[in-house]
Amino acid sequence: MVDIVPQVDRKLLQGFQTNDDAAVYMLREDLAVVLTVDYFTPMVDDPYQFGRIAAANALSDIYAMGAKPVLALNLLSLDSGLDKEADHKLSAAILKGGLDAVTEAGAIIAGGHTIDDAEPKYGLTVLGTINPSRVLRNDGARAGDLLYLTKPLGTGIMTSAFRVGQESEQSMREVIDSMMELNASAADALRAVTVHAVTDVTGFGLAGHLHEMLKGSGCSAELDWEAIPLFSGVLDHVRAYCRPARSFEIQEQAEKYVERGSLSGDVYDDRMGVLCDPQTSGGLLIALSPEEAVYYEKAYLEQEGRLAIPIGKVTNGQAGTIRFKDARLV
Repeated sequence: MVDIVPQVDRKLLQGFQTNDDAAVYMLREDLAVVLTVDYFTPMVDDPYQFGRIAAANALSDIYAMGAKPVLALNLLSLDSGLDKEADHKLSAAILKGGLDAVTEAGAIIAGGHTIDDAEPKYGLTVLGTINPSRVLRNDGARAGDLLYLTKPLGTGIMTSAFRVGQESEQSMREVIDSMMELNASAADALRAVTVHAVTDVTGFGLAGHLHEMLKGSGCSAELDWEAIPLFSGVLDHVRAYCRPARSFEIQEQAEKYVERGSLSGDVYDDRMGVLCDPQTSGGLLIALSPEEAVYYEKAYLEQEGRLAIPIGKVTNGQAGTIRFKDARLV
């Protein structure tokens, strides 16, 4: 996208210039549409679960912008070499998973498009609506803001471990449930407060998405490692180098802006393995003032039935840099 000259239109409130989660186009002073598209290959064996996870992942971009999803289109790739019965069974299960997620979101699937491909892929184009004055962005964080993450980290690591037999279907239950869970309730809790910045944590891991937020906001951040939620077993797999190949690519870039400080090499690598793990249908990353955080925690508890715990804070410093609370600078 870097070689594409951005189009300028006063009604285009959000394009791809800030790497935000979706495009926003104003229809009138009190109404804008939010548009996103996302689809990918299976990360689980069950086709219904795959469909639901892929749909939840696509819907998440709408929630991250503060919008309400209203309409979706299916995007499905399947191998035409399958016999008709197998093709129908597989596609029906995937589409049912997507339909259930979209229905839960209060939106409608109005059609879609299929492509012949050797490897299955599924996702959605999603349209949402919002008042233009309520659009949430990823570049408004301020020094002093608290950072919240609404889902545990480690989906990429855990699904990689599952593929090589290091995790069972039973031990993956928590991870799969999290990936199938919509970010709707977490987003609803934001309506009670003034938010400075929001994004969803997906393909670039916590490190990459936080870096984008901080770079756009002109700030740095300090993370409290002990407060960051992880799925059970994640660190064990990181230490065994059971990680997605993509996470090593993300880490190579992240080492330029995530400070090691006084941490030992092993400890730093463990943490980077987690922060650079690409997430599927990850949680929302939220920056808001300590005063607003009090109200957010109350609303989040009411919506989600669990506590919202800050994982760090936004600080003054070189834009985009991240450090750990327990690592002094050297």
